[in-house]
Amino acid sequence: MELEAQPSSVSRRRALNMLGASAATCLLPLASGRAQDVPTRLVAAPASLPIVGAPHAETDVWAYNGTVPGALVRVRRGAKLRIELENQISDVTTIHWHGVRVPNAMDGVPHLTQPPVERGKSFIYEFVAEDAGTFWYHPHWQSFEQVERGLYGALIVDEDEPPKVDRDLLWVLDDWKLTSEAKLVEDFGNFFEVSHAGRIGNTVTINGRVPDTVTVRSGERIRLRLANTANARIFALRFPGLQPRVVATDGHGIEPHEPADGRVVLGPGMRADLMLDCLGKPGDRVRVIDDFYPRQTYRLVDIVYGQEPPLRGSSLMESVALKPNPVPQPRIADAERHRIEFGGGMMGSLQEAQIRGQRRPMREIMQQGMAWAVNGKVATGHIHDPLLTLRRGASYLLTLVNDTAWHHPVHLHGHAFKVLKRNDEALRIPEWRDTVLMSPKERVEIAFVADNPGDWMLHCHILEHQAGGMMGVLRVA
Repeated sequence: MELEAQPSSVSRRRALNMLGASAATCLLPLASGRAQDVPTRLVAAPASLPIVGAPHAETDVWAYNGTVPGALVRVRRGAKLRIELENQISDVTTIHWHGVRVPNAMDGVPHLTQPPVERGKSFIYEFVAEDAGTFWYHPHWQSFEQVERGLYGALIVDEDEPPKVDRDLLWVLDDWKLTSEAKLVEDFGNFFEVSHAGRIGNTVTINGRVPDTVTVRSGERIRLRLANTANARIFALRFPGLQPRVVATDGHGIEPHEPADGRVVLGPGMRADLMLDCLGKPGDRVRVIDDFYPRQTYRLVDIVYGQEPPLRGSSLMESVALKPNPVPQPRIADAERHRIEFGGGMMGSLQEAQIRGQRRPMREIMQQGMAWAVNGKVATGHIHDPLLTLRRGASYLLTLVNDTAWHHPVHLHGHAFKVLKRNDEALRIPEWRDTVLMSPKERVEIAFVADNPGDWMLHCHILEHQAGGMMGVLRVA
């Protein structure tokens, strides 16, 4: 089934046919385990890029250093980064280093951790890449517009001893809401999207282009890094016949395993590292399917085996397990426990909430363009009283409760946490994450050590939900 699209949108099948095999060049092979030249400046500026491809016109976007995704930042673990953001767009902006445990002053949250960067001005970010893994960067000002316009990029931190693979590939997943002329629909932050599932586009891209095929060689092992940078789309990818093994979640190594039900599920902001042993025959074809939304199942891309002789006849024997990052282990037995409830939205049960210090019915709150609350409070900006004040160095266990009819990928800044339970059932393989996807009415239990001082955002990474009030602050002091 084709991806559903509005009548005025670009036809996905037509776009794929037009692109042909040239689209494979967008799938960004990486030199395995090798740090690259690190950009010292990221310039946020308008650009025009062939998101869909000829014969369609280029799409007007905002981009870092003229590309979407922006310039790849790749370093070895332990490296110190010094990157200057230069703002040439028509709005103020910042850069948030998503998933990276940075000092609070480098977190890129406007007004909370830094002044927003005015047009024509610059800001220098400096931090040490403490953890290996797949991360990304994006603005935290008007994110629902600035990210949707194309301001995002990948940050890869290589392990001291990377696992042996033949190729290292990065797929930055996104979707776009385009007209039939491949122009961006500029209805950012409309109330329907804020109060429902968020902005779900009609054109899906890998590394900024509508994809067609990626060619592999029989017998090779590929490390495939996936990053979901979409405003709201949740991906559930199937790789029939390839039996992918998940080796990292949100950058952090976990016990290698095949994904549940064969689907790699990524909410906005989430990442996964997969190992693929390509054991098909020359000429074989694997159709990668995204079936998260049952009525909108579609082919994302085809993996095609080239005609070269097989590189090897069986899988490599070397382990694919990654060494753990230096994240402090929470002490569950003496962890302090708290409950954080996420409420609101259409078809929700929340009757009233606090907004700007006053209790108001949800009907009135929605008339103000807001729709969501955390612990009964609607966030109207980045600065507000903390939901919790945590003792530095102490262990915490948080029960996150989704009391809504919608999915929410909840992101915590400045820390990694361990996902322990879902609906009181322990995970077979605990996951280290910075963003956890909650299904409607689901409870998720996470634990972490509050070791990074400062005020840290906790919010839904469906960017329209964040803008509509689903955001709060955890203070570590």
